[in-house]
Amino acid sequence: MKDRVRAGARAGVRPRTRVPVPLVLPALLAVGFLLLPLVGILARTSWGELGAHLTSPEALQALRLSLLVSFWALGLSLLLGVPLAWLLARVDFPGKALVRSLVLLPMVLPPTVGGVALLLGFGRRGLLGPWLEDWFGVTLPFHTSGAVVAATFVAMPFLVISLEGALAGLNRRYEETAASLGASPARVFATVTLPMVAPGLAAGAALTWARALGEFGATITFAGNLPGSTQTLPLQVYLLLQERPEAATSVSLLLLAIAMTVLIALRGRWSTTPRDRHPAAPEQPAAEPLPVAPQAPSPSPATPSSLHADLTGFLRLTLDAEPGTTIAVVGPNGAGKTTLLRALLGLTDRATARLRLGGDEVGGLAPHRRQVAWVPQDGALFPHLTALANTAYGLRAQGTARAEARHAAQGWLDRLGVGHLAHRRPAQLSGGQAQRVALARALAARPRLLLLDEPLAALDQTTRAHVRHTLRRHLDGFGGVCLMVTHDPVEAVSLADRVLVLEDGRPVQYAAPAEVARHPRSAWVARMLGRNAWPGTATAEGLTTPGGAAVVAAEPITPGTDALAIIVPEAVSLHREPPGGSPRNTWPGTVREITAVGSRLRTLITCPNAPDLVAEITPAAAADLALTVGTPVYAAVKATEVVLVPR
Repeated sequence: MKDRVRAGARAGVRPRTRVPVPLVLPALLAVGFLLLPLVGILARTSWGELGAHLTSPEALQALRLSLLVSFWALGLSLLLGVPLAWLLARVDFPGKALVRSLVLLPMVLPPTVGGVALLLGFGRRGLLGPWLEDWFGVTLPFHTSGAVVAATFVAMPFLVISLEGALAGLNRRYEETAASLGASPARVFATVTLPMVAPGLAAGAALTWARALGEFGATITFAGNLPGSTQTLPLQVYLLLQERPEAATSVSLLLLAIAMTVLIALRGRWSTTPRDRHPAAPEQPAAEPLPVAPQAPSPSPATPSSLHADLTGFLRLTLDAEPGTTIAVVGPNGAGKTTLLRALLGLTDRATARLRLGGDEVGGLAPHRRQVAWVPQDGALFPHLTALANTAYGLRAQGTARAEARHAAQGWLDRLGVGHLAHRRPAQLSGGQAQRVALARALAARPRLLLLDEPLAALDQTTRAHVRHTLRRHLDGFGGVCLMVTHDPVEAVSLADRVLVLEDGRPVQYAAPAEVARHPRSAWVARMLGRNAWPGTATAEGLTTPGGAAVVAAEPITPGTDALAIIVPEAVSLHREPPGGSPRNTWPGTVREITAVGSRLRTLITCPNAPDLVAEITPAAAADLALTVGTPVYAAVKATEVVLVPR
């Protein structure tokens, strides 16, 4: 039994929800209330005469007219509704709430009232009707075009609302990534936005067509009920019901069948958010071999490019880098790391970048013209394209012929060890495979500046180490400049030539990784590296913290300077009694937490008059001191182990 439970959990089977008994009866009554009228149609249909009723000349004429009107209404809804849905989903403008209310109004307005409104707006005595008749000779009432206008009026909101929801649910990073690969806005819309919202668009179009096909009230009020001109199937049902009820029931059954067919085809797609259509492949625990293509393209851009950027706004910094430099950007949350990348891409208003790559000023260009490629944290592979098509996307956007682009893309996939996955879609790739495809796509676009936003954050430790090795190999040959946002000190040290430390939009330190590791000028970086970092003001003997704790250092700096006292955890010794001998820094405290780190124990000490302090000791020392959470101790640090760094 337990094995069955585990197997079900692994298979992703949801446990059954217990049915609330008090809700069953009202729910069944609701289903019966909705079902009974439909059963009535089925029960009262004259099945023997059904064919004759539906193939009568009047029924066929009404059917042809209904199809003509509904498809014209669908076309007008697509022509007018798609731009409106895009504006509602993507653009903030004055009166947006009012416009959305106007879109929804026909859905809640009584159909006959809608017909009256159309008559007063487009009729011969309406606001626009006389102008249409005098200038263009167009008279809408009592004409087929009037039936089209009425059907469009009541049906177009279904398309707008469905598509707006799909567009709002589409993550903008896909479109921004496409722009960074060189795709123009029109190309982004046609090749990324439209395919990804296609299910929502199809659902809205089907609902729009079905609603136009069944329109009655606005049509009969505005366009009349003229056989061959405006008498659609719903209007014919209305007339037949008075003269031939059996024929009216048969035609009603036809409309019911059409409506049910549309609903069944669209089940589960009313609120459409772009999603992958294939189950995700499991994360591969072991590293994969890296096959190398014998004729792979060069990883360097045609011309090695340096970087110079002046950033203003939320970010206030100047950044310079030589060709081939990889810069790790680190800092606490909210420091401006992602804003920096987006400013270099030209995708944010929070900061502005005057950007020069090589000898070219590109800061004033649109994102797709900057030759700045971006790899978001999750890769943002286009789910509707294969790995090969994803990788070739940037080359195709830049005008490369299809065959040449695919050949180059295959070479890049081979270089990164995922060439055998070229025809898989992103949902069929593991996390490590997807990141390598995303990197191949960015490098294949021949960027002069490569931006990586925490490229390894979503991977497990084994896959991360493998992808880090792959990334290092290709960054070594990259002729442009690479900026990589990371929170991992191992990535910063192993992948970067320089480290940029940001805090509150300002640079705190810009130096080689070894220098940042030895002398961090940011408390956040020091803690990220596992060091104690106490901010304070330098004194003649060392430093004083804001809480009044004094730190003695062997090498003081200029008194009055804002500084950090950096203390490595291994330099902190713990005692149960006040220590004697050489330590010049001693603080009483209490053990708050003990965790194992490799073969040592990391102990967090809370001090009443000093900041918290982390010490690393051996298990034997912890046993000798009988340390447990809550044990009072004395923490001691030699003056020679304290490093003061100006902030």
